[in-house]
Amino acid sequence: MRKSTCAKGLCLLLLTSLTLTSRAEAQDEMVDFDSDRWQLVNAQITNHLGRECLMGTAILQDVEFENGVIEVDIAVDGSRSYPGIVFRMQSNKHHERFYVRPHRAGLYPDALQYTPVINGVAGWQLYNGEGFTAAANIPAGEWIHMKLEVSGSQARVYLGGSEEPGLLIHELKHGASKGAIGVLGPDDGSACFSNFRYRLDDNLEFDRVGPVEEAPGIVTQWDISRPYKAERVNRDRYPSFYAIFGANWQAVAAEPTGLVDLARYAERSEGGSDLVLARTKVYSDRKQDVTFSFGYSDEIDLFLNGRKVFAANSSYQHRDPSFLGIVGLNDAITMPLERGINEIFAMVTETFGGWGLMGRFDEELDLPVKEHHRTNLIWQTPDVLLTPETVLWDPQRHVLYVSNFDVRFQATEDRTGYISKLDLDGEIQEQQWITDLDAPTGMAVHGDRLYVVERGFLAEIDIGRGEVIARYELPGAVFPNDVVVDQDGSIYVSDTSPNGKIFRLEDGDVEVWLTGEEVNRVNGLFIHDGELLMGSSGDGFLKAVNLSDKSVRNVVCLGAGIIDGIRVTEEGNYLVSHWGGQVYEVSPSGEVVELLDTMGQKLNVADFEFLPDRNLLLAPTYMGNRVSAYSVRP
Repeated sequence: MRKSTCAKGLCLLLLTSLTLTSRAEAQDEMVDFDSDRWQLVNAQITNHLGRECLMGTAILQDVEFENGVIEVDIAVDGSRSYPGIVFRMQSNKHHERFYVRPHRAGLYPDALQYTPVINGVAGWQLYNGEGFTAAANIPAGEWIHMKLEVSGSQARVYLGGSEEPGLLIHELKHGASKGAIGVLGPDDGSACFSNFRYRLDDNLEFDRVGPVEEAPGIVTQWDISRPYKAERVNRDRYPSFYAIFGANWQAVAAEPTGLVDLARYAERSEGGSDLVLARTKVYSDRKQDVTFSFGYSDEIDLFLNGRKVFAANSSYQHRDPSFLGIVGLNDAITMPLERGINEIFAMVTETFGGWGLMGRFDEELDLPVKEHHRTNLIWQTPDVLLTPETVLWDPQRHVLYVSNFDVRFQATEDRTGYISKLDLDGEIQEQQWITDLDAPTGMAVHGDRLYVVERGFLAEIDIGRGEVIARYELPGAVFPNDVVVDQDGSIYVSDTSPNGKIFRLEDGDVEVWLTGEEVNRVNGLFIHDGELLMGSSGDGFLKAVNLSDKSVRNVVCLGAGIIDGIRVTEEGNYLVSHWGGQVYEVSPSGEVVELLDTMGQKLNVADFEFLPDRNLLLAPTYMGNRVSAYSVRP
């Protein structure tokens, strides 16, 4: 019995960095397993059923296989095992694989299995059924001939000398790739290989396979985050806005079946389970209940508009010893969609067997409308500001005020925030005009006074003198945020907290003007036509409060996120920003158009300013430490 002289670690290293060299095209070339052309991995040459054979894994390094035939004899003992052929192997993390399941032969329709290996993940849980798996008779204790024919993005497998293929593979998931070939099996004696040969052949003929038709209601577009270690993620809560902003989202398209093979976009790490965030948005023209069917591997935590609605574990053998965790549209829940934009958000955890997600609604839903061509960047300040949170135009003095929040306030008791002054060309006239402010956020001008929200207070600034002349305590405030002044001089301040509040300041006295679930995490404020427009980040709604009787109506849902800035265009439409970088135009009747998305540039859109007569939007980028100006086409 000849043992491999290649240590396991060294073999895997060589396999990962495998360099393929072109070899003259051969016809039916037999390669004995004792040839030095093989790269052996946990393998040995032995004798079994009267033949010299290989037990383990062996890769033929010097073949660049694209189209052709691979043949090998295999003998199994019937126990649990997954021996087979690897082909078009670019590395041990990227290749195609066909294998057999002797222990399921005659019992289940998946004794033959094709799976791609992508980023080291063999996705067999994702690829099951026609074109991927098939039933077969695999007798134990005898040699069985196995033949694989490959051309383009198709392949077929013949077993036991049959003239009819046992498995037709309609679509190889690596496409028309090329690479090394070999056999992959265990070294425990449950499977052995002999009589390996191959042929490079570009003349194989396959029946053309028509495109897979996309089913109605399939979710075709997702945004996928970078990977995380699952143990470090709180899967019971929607992520913080900082986590959402820093997730390195990438837009991906699902396969026609709706499947997203997450391993294409996120690589597994050593030790423990990995997790990605996935999200998609749909637009509903009314409040309605829809059925959402979905599949996942291995675990999912599902949220609708920031609220958790489902969690389950579909891992291999989790539910019973024969449970495979195959991905399909096998779970369904009722989702109460709101009028407007609704976000479906998932945390998908992978342990073994394929990392995937798919979804389908029981009716066709529109994607949110995006008209990014209507905004154009005009200028940006240098990134010398300090987490700018609000931009405010003073029409009497023709100057822009910018509040610099300065996140360092969390580590110091000092008042390090300040107000900057800019002109409409983006020139910084005075970077630290008003200093000694405590985490300043929203601002409002009334007469010769500038009101600035601080941590626990509302500061009153004499604009002419350029100094703070008074501070009004906001009793019980958790995170006071925005401020507006009505035509009578009453001042309203939002408190962004779970038990949200809106304070009102009149004649120097502060009162809690409105509180309750309707103002959960209330943030942006704006007064228009006798109503106080407000963004409720707690439930994702832009709302309007009647200033006379305090009645609240929902204007539209914008999904999960922080609704920060609110303004009104000359046409009477609302402009609303999500802190993460999106700006929406909302008609009074609730139609929504996304005008801007700067998250990919790592730029926020916090409490912006809009000048209707100039169609100019001025966005404080917060973590970008600058102000960006955009023209907006009506």
